[in-house]
Amino acid sequence: MFASKRYFRVIAAASFATLSASAWAQNTIKIGEINSYKSQPAFLEPYRKGMELAIDQINAAGGVNGKKLSLVVRDDNGNPGDAVRVAEELISREKVDLLTGSFLSHVGLALTDFANQRKVFFLASEPLTDKITWANGNPYTYRLRTSTYMQVAMLVPEALKLKKKRWAIVYPNYEYGQSAVETFKKLMKEGQPDVEFVTEQATPLGKVDAGSVIQAISGAKPDALFNVLFAADLTRFVREGSTRGFFKNLPVVSVLSGEPEYLDPLRGDAPEGWIVTGYPWYAIDTPEHKAFLKAYQDKFNDYPRLGSVVGYSAIVSLAEGVKRAGSTETQAMIKAFKDLPVTIPFGKITYRSIDNQSTMGAYVGKTAVKDGKGVMVDFTYVDGAKVLPSDEEVRKLRKTN
Repeated sequence: MFASKRYFRVIAAASFATLSASAWAQNTIKIGEINSYKSQPAFLEPYRKGMELAIDQINAAGGVNGKKLSLVVRDDNGNPGDAVRVAEELISREKVDLLTGSFLSHVGLALTDFANQRKVFFLASEPLTDKITWANGNPYTYRLRTSTYMQVAMLVPEALKLKKKRWAIVYPNYEYGQSAVETFKKLMKEGQPDVEFVTEQATPLGKVDAGSVIQAISGAKPDALFNVLFAADLTRFVREGSTRGFFKNLPVVSVLSGEPEYLDPLRGDAPEGWIVTGYPWYAIDTPEHKAFLKAYQDKFNDYPRLGSVVGYSAIVSLAEGVKRAGSTETQAMIKAFKDLPVTIPFGKITYRSIDNQSTMGAYVGKTAVKDGKGVMVDFTYVDGAKVLPSDEEVRKLRKTN
């Protein structure tokens, strides 16, 4: 008799736990997030904090359609194969409702293809390659971050103002760098037909031999330099170039180099006068950004990086999409994201129906050193919608719909 009672208590407890877990699952929207946390911590640690802040705010306000948001995070080790493996795990085992994330462009492309094959909704938050929304675009993938084309298109008008004929180029030799260089050369040729590209230095990602690269560029005697290096590669390149006096009297146009993730490690060694895209968080005076900045500093006792804005904006975008869709069902999400307006720390953006690209913009300005650290000065915000190709050209670029 005692054994029977004990047996029934165990069964009842197990049943209650199962029902509780089931009830929790029914009242929760699970977001599967995949990223290169180990290989790109400078950007992705703040990114994760941005996501956490957004989830806290949304859940504190009652969630989305009566459901709370939760994150299930996996590291892709900066490897496309690992990214696809953990994406499958998130869908099949963790039963997530939506997928988001990725940082490196080749990893983002692998997840874009996975979303298309498995017919799941994927918001590519950070990878910049244009192929995600154009050549390799598919109905299941949307992209938040300002693309490579968009960032380069923001910089080209400033590059043209320099009136320099002989350009050198240095870039990481993978999808993002290749895409940036292709766009820069195309747009520069359109704006200045006599422009010359006297040397191109393609370096292994994360393994730049700064001394050899600088020697090769110096030998080509360029009038100006277009740089696409970032993270540790940028730090090594800038410090080696400064030691050699390489940047003296050499104008530099550089993608991403105004982001605090990449300026901060340089401290007082940050370059001065480079024309860059970036994030001057300390001087943005808009209601949306001021509210975000206060909330971020209150929660983390730290200042945001650009990764913080991207992570925050990705979760807010997904929440707005689910709210409009009324569910997390894939086709409903695809429809909901078409021309979806979202307010992020940079203001109002829209996810375009023509190519699934958001109109998130970026700040363009110049680098300077103030109080022993790198900052952006003379900056302006460029709306992403203003630097995208015409609809006709986008239709040609986007092979699938």
